[in-house]
Amino acid sequence: QVQLVESGGGLVQAGGSLGLSCAASGRAFSAFSTYAMGWFRQAPGKEREFVAAINWSGGSTYHADSVKGRFTISRDNTRKMVYLQMNSLKPEDTAVYYCSARTRSNSAGVYLQRWDYDYWGQGTQVTVSS
Repeated sequence: QVQLVESGGGLVQAGGSLGLSCAASGRAFSAFSTYAMGWFRQAPGKEREFVAAINWSGGSTYHADSVKGRFTISRDNTRKMVYLQMNSLKPEDTAVYYCSARTRSNSAGVYLQRWDYDYWGQGTQVTVSS
């Protein structure tokens, strides 16, 4: 069974911080260290949007303009984990946050589109109050 499980969401006041985690498990993730990973979010009534991406080694990352300088994506390949540290949170950051994995071959870069990814977690709610 293939799983991506997010955790760490919750309610926080504007200006606060949260750290999200994503744990990968299952046979498909036996080669986790070769996969590109991403974080997306979806607010009510809106499409799922890109937040951040990281390449297989962690040596290359990309963040959406809306979160640049506030959010940081990272990974730990030995633990098969991906993280999203969120600082200086704003009410407009309120959304369900999803972890994603790109397991197909030729995945050496960072990827920004939903269709670039093959597996998704169930999401974790982040609510930022004003």
